[in-house]
Amino acid sequence: MQSFDAVIIGAGAAGLFCAGVAGQLGMKILVLDHSEKVAEKIRISGGGRCNFTNLGTTAANFLSDNPRFCRSALSRYTPQDFLALLHKHQIAFHEKHKGQLFCDTSAEDIIQMLLAECGASGNVTRWQPCAVKNVRFLSASPRGDYAGSYEIDSDRGTIPCGAVVVATGGLSIPKIGATDFGYRLAKQFELPLITTRPALVPLTFDEEAWAPFAQLSGLSLPVRIETGSKKEKIGFLEDLLFTHRGLSGPGVLQISSYWQAGTPIRLDLAPDTNVAELLSQAKGRSRRLIANEVATLVPARLADTWICQGASLGHDWARPINEASDKALFALAERLSRWELTPTGTEGYRKAEVTAGGVDTKALSSQTMESTQPGLYFIGEVVDVTGWLGGYNFQWAWASAFACAQALALRQR
Repeated sequence: MQSFDAVIIGAGAAGLFCAGVAGQLGMKILVLDHSEKVAEKIRISGGGRCNFTNLGTTAANFLSDNPRFCRSALSRYTPQDFLALLHKHQIAFHEKHKGQLFCDTSAEDIIQMLLAECGASGNVTRWQPCAVKNVRFLSASPRGDYAGSYEIDSDRGTIPCGAVVVATGGLSIPKIGATDFGYRLAKQFELPLITTRPALVPLTFDEEAWAPFAQLSGLSLPVRIETGSKKEKIGFLEDLLFTHRGLSGPGVLQISSYWQAGTPIRLDLAPDTNVAELLSQAKGRSRRLIANEVATLVPARLADTWICQGASLGHDWARPINEASDKALFALAERLSRWELTPTGTEGYRKAEVTAGGVDTKALSSQTMESTQPGLYFIGEVVDVTGWLGGYNFQWAWASAFACAQALALRQR
């Protein structure tokens, strides 16, 4: 049987990066994945150009039951470290929005870079497609010729190894191969899990209640969006996108990671604008329809829908603004600035960009990513660390993988 210092299960962002670093540190590494293709999530991310990191990455950009856990890894492998790797491989990139970095040409550049890093040492072997059937912990190496303590039954036979790294990702986007393998393996070794849920995902609403807004599908505008209350309140200033079934766009994807079922979200459709004051001023100088005045603040299609909705709320907004009562205009301004609505759900894992929850960080070392099960490591999305939209989740993949690779190399010395 061919043996390896470590077997990495999962050939995605975290798995490939960990393999490349560990291989260059002198370790004999095997990467296994049940899919034929590598890094499909990289390939489809960022509209095909991969939002591979964010210049402003801090621990505050992540949610977890243990928010401090990610600090160590993020501090030891920064966005600047990853940019140095891109410069080494002469990959052109640009900043698009709020520190978000994208490839100039294609996400394929990142994939090829990771594969090149894996191939640089000659120490990394990759078997694909190759499914894992079983993982067994051994008390000691059967031959004593390596520091290993695991056997993996795979489609290509049994593999003895010194350590196992789980980089299998989460449940999001099952059509590209997402499975619950990592969580099942954690359960096998009695490691605790934080309940998983779709994150960075569109929100949906009751079909009948949403009917008046379904016609706005495709319409986008900047908003301030919030959820929670008191200390739990969080908000984002981002774009909103109407869909046939509900709301999407960067703002909604961001808030979805924090939204709790049965609770409302709040939208300011004209952020940083004193709507009440502007409507009051318009009343004193204009005879235009209220809808026309509102259309100076939000897209005209939304303004028309908003005015039509007034009747169902007991307001007559379908009139010239100079004929409207101050009370009616105040009610309109209040609703535009604080539209509160309660989603019925989300579009689920099929449209979620990431999975929140996962392997409980209380069972992992923040320094090494090793679990309380000796020689078993978890990195990337499978861990209960979820980043905001905008490249943060890839940075967590690189940082957690780097920490793990460094720890694996130290383990072998």
